[in-house]
Amino acid sequence: MARMTAAQAAVEILKKEGITHLFGLPGAAINPFYSAMRTNGGLTHILARHVEGASHMAEGYTRAKAGNIGVCIGTSGPAGTDMITGLYSAGADSIPILCITGQAPVSKLHKEDFQAVDITSIAGSLTKMAMTVLEPAQVPGAFQQAFHLMRSGRPGPVLIDLPIDVQLAEIEFDIDTYQPLPVYRPTASRAQIEKALDLLAASQRPLIVAGGGVINADAADLLVEFAELTGVPVVPTLMGWGSIPDDHELTAGLVGLQTSHRYGNATLLESDFVLGIGNRWANRHTGSIETYTAGRTFVHVDIEPTQIGRVFAPDYGIVSDAGAALRLFVEVARERAAAGALPDRSAWAHSCQARKGELLRRTDFDDIPVKPQRVYQEMNLAFGRDTRYVTTIGLSQIQAAQLLHVYRPRNWINAGQAGPLGWTLPAALGVATADPQGQVVALSGDYDFQFMIEELAVGAQFNIPYIHVVVNNAYLGLIRQAQRNFDMDYHVQLSFENVNAPELNGYGVDHVKVAEGLGCKAIRVFDPNELGAAFEQAKKLAAEFRVPVVVEVILERITNVSMAGADIDKVNEWEPVAARASDAPSAIRNTL
Repeated sequence: MARMTAAQAAVEILKKEGITHLFGLPGAAINPFYSAMRTNGGLTHILARHVEGASHMAEGYTRAKAGNIGVCIGTSGPAGTDMITGLYSAGADSIPILCITGQAPVSKLHKEDFQAVDITSIAGSLTKMAMTVLEPAQVPGAFQQAFHLMRSGRPGPVLIDLPIDVQLAEIEFDIDTYQPLPVYRPTASRAQIEKALDLLAASQRPLIVAGGGVINADAADLLVEFAELTGVPVVPTLMGWGSIPDDHELTAGLVGLQTSHRYGNATLLESDFVLGIGNRWANRHTGSIETYTAGRTFVHVDIEPTQIGRVFAPDYGIVSDAGAALRLFVEVARERAAAGALPDRSAWAHSCQARKGELLRRTDFDDIPVKPQRVYQEMNLAFGRDTRYVTTIGLSQIQAAQLLHVYRPRNWINAGQAGPLGWTLPAALGVATADPQGQVVALSGDYDFQFMIEELAVGAQFNIPYIHVVVNNAYLGLIRQAQRNFDMDYHVQLSFENVNAPELNGYGVDHVKVAEGLGCKAIRVFDPNELGAAFEQAKKLAAEFRVPVVVEVILERITNVSMAGADIDKVNEWEPVAARASDAPSAIRNTL
């Protein structure tokens, strides 16, 4: 067998497991691994400006394509702790990423050595495995187990911590005979699927709720086929958005307290049966459990056994990978369709479709400063069906989910459960790295954008073009709206008179100059009628210069966005709703 350093063995295993790109930054305790990457070749490394940014780039890379696993690397101590937010975000949304940290020598782990921290204890509750490898010969097995765990059951992140002396030690290792471990995913039985379909057949107004598990299983086509066979409308969750096209006749809209459609909530409240597949009944989707469940029968299919009954007890639960379950659902539904045993759902589906045209929010505003609704209207018109949207949290994300349109799986890439500010920019770089020819459009409020704005330099250095729409109201808008309940507006304003940019009229940070200073292109828009031209110019600049292009839109300072406090039947519509088709032109075009 060949002799090599443990670090070289790790690099070779990464390649055998299908890894091509890594995101991180070198340092003393991880330099042997970097040396192995340089010596062995075959891996592309993207140098981040912040290690948290590297972890979010890895997330974006994973989320962009079925089968991808993003890898982030850093030295010991602060780099590992910086990546904790990425591990949390990935684990919360069932996203596999591999975090590799350098560490002090094994003999110094108990001596408070420079930048030595017990990173495995810190990361343990956020990962499927967190391991400090103490013996060089264990390195191959640790990496093999890491990939097995990341892919098996509910996907999620893993951290491997490598002391520097372990990396440097030579081991006997035969990479030619290395094989990834088989992936374990639970599978529904035919009897379970038959029972679920019997329950569905007994209902009058059924819905399918499609969660992120459908996306993770790469099963969107099966979902659409099953919906079409049965005639049952589909509600995608925020993480499942794109599993069925927005303009499909069986798309019923998003449901929830915030990221929802008026017609989606209305349809859920009219239903009497819900089949949830690969979803976790997130609180911002359900709101009050009493309101959400009243008068409805629930079947829940999820890959993780402990998710069944976690939020509320379904009438029937099935532990299964979403793809495996949907394959059986399609098989049994085909048989029943051939036998004429499927109920006719056309009247119910037609009523759901009718609501989509009747319960729209207005987007066609000409106000200056710009109202945010107009931004999303123009984005719908400017960007095509294949556009990948990337965002995280805030009023910008909430309103984008209410007003944008998504047509394909993995074209809405969102940190759903964790929602860390700053996530959008590095995640978009990861997405654009995974899909260099695709149209990637990130969306941030000004505060999210400022959190990790330095990562723009990564896009400039490594020629990773994408468009970043920044809706700037110089406010922490979501927190400001929440503070209404406390009758205050306290430490949420980001406005100030910028002595270097008086043209901003008190909006504070000059994002255009910062973006240009980091090697990118930037456009600022004050007039809503200039949005279309700005988006077209951004496309041309990204194609010509192969760098990120920022389109900053100066918004009105205060917009209260439609949302509810506890119940999905009590959403407060702060703005006028659409009274005619011209009030929401891109919604009419894209949903019907």
